[in-house]
Amino acid sequence: MQPISQIINQDGTIKENASLDLSKVELLKIYRTMVLTRTLDTKMTSLQRQGRIGFYLSSLGEEAISVGTSMAMNDKDWFFPAYREQGAALIKGVTLTHIISHLMGNSNDEFKGRSLPGIFGSKKSKFIIPSAPVGTQIPHAVGAAFAAKLRGDKVATIVYFGDGTTSSNDFHSGLNFAGVYRAPTVFICKNNQYAISTPFSKQTGAESIAIKAESYGFEGVRVDGNDVLAVYLATKAAAEKARNGDGPVLIEALTYRLAPHSTSDDPTRYQNPDDRASWIKKDPISRFRVYLEKNNFWNTHDEQELQKTVEIEVNNAVKTSEQFSRPALKTLIEDVYSEIPKSLLDDFANLENHFSDNSST
Repeated sequence: MQPISQIINQDGTIKENASLDLSKVELLKIYRTMVLTRTLDTKMTSLQRQGRIGFYLSSLGEEAISVGTSMAMNDKDWFFPAYREQGAALIKGVTLTHIISHLMGNSNDEFKGRSLPGIFGSKKSKFIIPSAPVGTQIPHAVGAAFAAKLRGDKVATIVYFGDGTTSSNDFHSGLNFAGVYRAPTVFICKNNQYAISTPFSKQTGAESIAIKAESYGFEGVRVDGNDVLAVYLATKAAAEKARNGDGPVLIEALTYRLAPHSTSDDPTRYQNPDDRASWIKKDPISRFRVYLEKNNFWNTHDEQELQKTVEIEVNNAVKTSEQFSRPALKTLIEDVYSEIPKSLLDDFANLENHFSDNSST
């Protein structure tokens, strides 16, 4: 079995041979974004239960992967997320209002309410919108990386997916293409032990996900996905390798999905409560906070102030997002054709007449 890379021990100390290049400001940015991500997840789950948004996919317990990987990439790199990359989006500069407006499907939503909630991106942040079927973002990420290579751009792409996605055709075709053409792609498998209700033990006969990279001719590594510094260092090394023309890397980040698959799921029907209790003790935010405290970068007062601040930020973003109206009705037929066909315009006119007739009765 391949070794699992780890930097932060459970007691907050770090490995003696660990070499970090992060400043105090950057370390605190990592911690703050992890806390903000969890606060956002908690608030959005609450809004869904209240009927104020329709659906939500939480990243509870997986914050170290999203935040740690994104901190390791640069501004020229392209992100191809799955649907638990809230932390990466925030690191990339995507605003809370952008995310929440998308979840509400209002007129401020970049996708005009036409995307499944939680399946979001941002054009200006090079954060490409995924789709609901798992794995479709993998060939896109590899294709973009190959295009950059052909252009001579020192750019890497990073693509996220879960352990369940490794059973999809897109995973295999994407990794095979990347291996053959040495595409500068960093593959991030968030092995959170479940593909909805299917446990990892029933997902593959291989001893790990990382080992699959060998069959495609490139490196695969395993990392403690609840150790944000280990995730950061593994991703940074992989991205540098990719940009330098030395091929792709598959990173298997081991973690546990502490939240339901979505707000439509009940994990108590299939998760082992003992496993869950064990993984809660490995919480990535608590673990990183202990590290910061041991290095005198953080204290109880700082924690109290941060909790207040991020709560206010999320609440204000919710209030702002709720002030936007619904998307205009005409957006239903926009953005597909350069010139809207007459048949579609006729159908839309009938729809307008329908609403007009109903409003007058």
